[in-house]
Amino acid sequence: MSEKKNSEVNLSPIEMLNRMYQEIKGTNLLLEVIQPDANENIPIEDRNHKKRHKMAFKTLIATILSVRTKDETTLQVIEDLWQTYSNPKDLSEAPIEKLEEIVYSTGFYSQKAKRIKETARIIHEKYDDKVPDEMKKLLELPGVGRKVANCVLSISFSKDVVAVDTHVHRISNRTGWVDTKSPKQTEMALQKVFPKKLWGEINYTLVSFGKNICRPTNPKCDECPVGAPCEKLIEKTRKKRRKKKRKDTKKKEKK
Repeated sequence: MSEKKNSEVNLSPIEMLNRMYQEIKGTNLLLEVIQPDANENIPIEDRNHKKRHKMAFKTLIATILSVRTKDETTLQVIEDLWQTYSNPKDLSEAPIEKLEEIVYSTGFYSQKAKRIKETARIIHEKYDDKVPDEMKKLLELPGVGRKVANCVLSISFSKDVVAVDTHVHRISNRTGWVDTKSPKQTEMALQKVFPKKLWGEINYTLVSFGKNICRPTNPKCDECPVGAPCEKLIEKTRKKRRKKKRKDTKKKEKK
């Protein structure tokens, strides 16, 4: 059970991250569910790296498809896709209409179908069916930004990177670990806050924590094991929004 309304305000970022991790440990996220050791319920440091390396292509395609899509939807789509097109060559040769049909439920289906088809072609032709394990090369693939690249580098290649999505960016600023405006700024700032050995734990922990407890709106502060340090920041944000709303209302009334 959570330590309700923890009153400690001097927890270090490492202590806070650890409490969050203990709270959500075992949560099934998309990129964990599709891994070969997903059912072993093992700590991040004990992952089967060799098995995960072999799943790099599936992890990459799943991450591209997951943008602005719920995990449950992406999971169903990636499994449907893999029944027919489970390697770069087959996916690169798949009819675009068929791919659009399969990935339709993920949203932006036309764009995503083109991206995964072209990504598969490049990996097949340029990298001999092997997903590159370098940030620069990954960023050259269609649909791959820093978040997608870092997810693949961390999960499939055990690289020390910080993958930042909306949950990681939001919670890192809420807790006061960083004061940043963009995901890239957050990525760089977190690298200075946490030791390398914890970088891979950040995304898994904060994404799970952000979906279940520290939500974008109506966060469950009463269930948060590190609630005290960031509640003031959350309230400050709420006051800003209320102030802006009142200001916008007055402007409308004047018109």
